[in-house]
Amino acid sequence: MKKVLLSIALVASTALFSNSFAQTVMVGGESMYPAKNIVENAVNSKDHTTLVAAVKAAGLVETLQGKGPFTVFAPVNDAFENLPAGTVETLLKPENKATLTKVLTYHVVAGKMDFNTIAAAIKKGGGKAEMMTVSGGKLWAMMNGDHNITIKDEAGNVANISTYDVYQSNGVIHVVDKVLMPKM
Repeated sequence: MKKVLLSIALVASTALFSNSFAQTVMVGGESMYPAKNIVENAVNSKDHTTLVAAVKAAGLVETLQGKGPFTVFAPVNDAFENLPAGTVETLLKPENKATLTKVLTYHVVAGKMDFNTIAAAIKKGGGKAEMMTVSGGKLWAMMNGDHNITIKDEAGNVANISTYDVYQSNGVIHVVDKVLMPKM
């Protein structure tokens, strides 16, 4: 029992130590600082202006500034532009706030799941890892090569992660090239 507790303590302290020295990553032409929270960093990314506007419209700013930790699969502006015409405008209407909130929280998983954590879960799952989203839906992660993870949504769409492990004070962001869609 002492060995198990010692092992857990060692893993936890290693994770805290390594996260305290997490590197600043460039996203959308701006530095993302590990000491800032998800919202504080996201508002500076030129590639995530649509996502930030949607988060504000859904009233999720305070939530994503919370303690977390959260793992966010953050779609770039192009991902929103590739949705059917009128989708973003419709979602941003006040009367569609509940649907917008469901779509956005479908991109969030509780916990701090960096590349290594997701890759280990995929290996343990025999090639696929199921993740429960904050909205109550499911996402599936799969390896696509040695260092590429794809995310499949409930609609069957597959997103590629283009930037991994953007550490935040309250979680981690992975930049994705598609908007992930839950069952509606």
